[in-house]
Amino acid sequence: MKKEQELKDLVKERYTRIAEQGKAENAASCCGATTPSNKIYNIMMDDYSETEGYNEAADLGLGCGLPTQFAKIKKGDTVIDLGSGAGNDCFVARHETGAEGKVIGIDFTPIMIEKARANAEKLGYNNVEFREGDIDAMPVGDTVADVIVSNCVLNLVPDKQKVIGEIHRVLKPGGHFSISDIVLVGNLPDALKEDAEMYAGCVAGAIQKSDYLQLITDRGFQNVTIQKEKPITIPDDILSKYLSPDEINNFNKDATGIFSITVYAEKEGKTTEKPKLILSEISEGLSCSPDTGCC
Repeated sequence: MKKEQELKDLVKERYTRIAEQGKAENAASCCGATTPSNKIYNIMMDDYSETEGYNEAADLGLGCGLPTQFAKIKKGDTVIDLGSGAGNDCFVARHETGAEGKVIGIDFTPIMIEKARANAEKLGYNNVEFREGDIDAMPVGDTVADVIVSNCVLNLVPDKQKVIGEIHRVLKPGGHFSISDIVLVGNLPDALKEDAEMYAGCVAGAIQKSDYLQLITDRGFQNVTIQKEKPITIPDDILSKYLSPDEINNFNKDATGIFSITVYAEKEGKTTEKPKLILSEISEGLSCSPDTGCC
């Protein structure tokens, strides 16, 4: 597989192209990145259409879950969406935060930022902003967010440990995240792991489920919970680009699983320091003697 910067450039190029496609084209492929299947398959995405705050113009059909549904967003919260695309999850989050909250979307694809800003302008949201930048080096200060959400994005970043560290940095003490992502159980065939399109399509960049959860725990997050899990099936007509008929048959029979999971975790909260007893303060005005002692 390519080097880290090459992978980032690859993803940026693919998602620039995706931004110019319609939702139907994106839904017919792996996260919108691969050549569409001969049939219309909603391979990964969940249906947002009944979700409050949903905006059809901002839905490019690129997600693999509904993280905002599980994110426990409260009125007045500051929410950050990693890989915000055209703004769909930001607008759903804004419904939860209300006008008194704030939502920040981060994306490294300029055309996505343009589309998201245009959508926010049409909706009249002055508390939703979009910043161009990498999610492994977020253009955000420390301890800013009450909640972080992300939808099928971390698997596209080569250094996932660095992203987890950035999430920890940006969250307030006691803050939490809800992230939907693609993970693996078992090993993908080499032809899938090494293909650039499958990387941009959220599959080849996915890591083992156990490793994914361990990265979160190792960074010190608490109460790590899988809120939702669903299997992902890649249609045979997409697999046929990479595998022979026998290999497809074996792949469909073996123990390898591709899953969408929505993970929740909390940053450790503020610690309350125990009050220190200062002798000069508690003994002021008192006298001590062998008979009375000290109070």
